[in-house]
Amino acid sequence: MSTSVLFSTFPPFPTLSLLVPSETHIGDLYGLLCDRYPHLPTEEYLSISPHSGSLTPDTLISELHGASPGLVTLRLVPRLLGGKGGFGSQLRAAGGRMSSQKTNNNDSCRDLSGRRLNTLKTAKRLVEYMEHESDRKKAAADAKKAKLENLERKIAAASVDPETLAGKKHRFDDTEYLEESRELVDNVRSAVSTGKFLFL
Repeated sequence: MSTSVLFSTFPPFPTLSLLVPSETHIGDLYGLLCDRYPHLPTEEYLSISPHSGSLTPDTLISELHGASPGLVTLRLVPRLLGGKGGFGSQLRAAGGRMSSQKTNNNDSCRDLSGRRLNTLKTAKRLVEYMEHESDRKKAAADAKKAKLENLERKIAAASVDPETLAGKKHRFDDTEYLEESRELVDNVRSAVSTGKFLFL
C-alpha cells in the first residue's frame, strides 16, 4: 500500500510531496526527496520532523498514519548548527554584572492596590511625626522656659548697680509679650501643618 507524504517547508521552498510505500523508513525519505527535487540542500543542512514530537530514522511511515490513512504530513526544517561554545561563561559574567547593579529603591513601584510605595512611606512618616508632635511641643516649651529663667537670673544678677548697667546692653523683659509671641508662633505652625494635610 502507498502513502502520500506532504512536507511543509520554509521559504523559498514550496510544499513538497512524495508517494512512497507504507513500509518506507523515515531515514530513507530524504534520499527520495533529493531524487525527486535535486535543488534541495544536502541532508546535513535539513532534517525531517513531525509537527509535534520527534522521529527516529527507523520509524515506518505506516506508524505515522493519523485520521487519513493514506496521508502523512511532515516538516522539512533547517538544522541548527552548533556554535563554538563558551556561552555559559558569558551568561555567568553577565549575571554577575547584573547582580552588582541591584538597588533597594523600590519607591516608584506600586502595591497590589495600585498606590506607589513612596506615597505609603511618606504617609507613615507623617503619621509618626504627628504622633510625636506633643513631645516636640513640650520639649520646645521646656527649652524656652529654661532660656527665660536663665535670662531672669542674668538680669537679677546685673540689676544690682544701675551705673554698671549704663555701659552694658539692655534686654527687653516683658513676659506677657513673650508669652503672646510664643502663642502666635505655635498658632502659625499648627495652621501650616493643618494646611499640609489638606493638600496631601
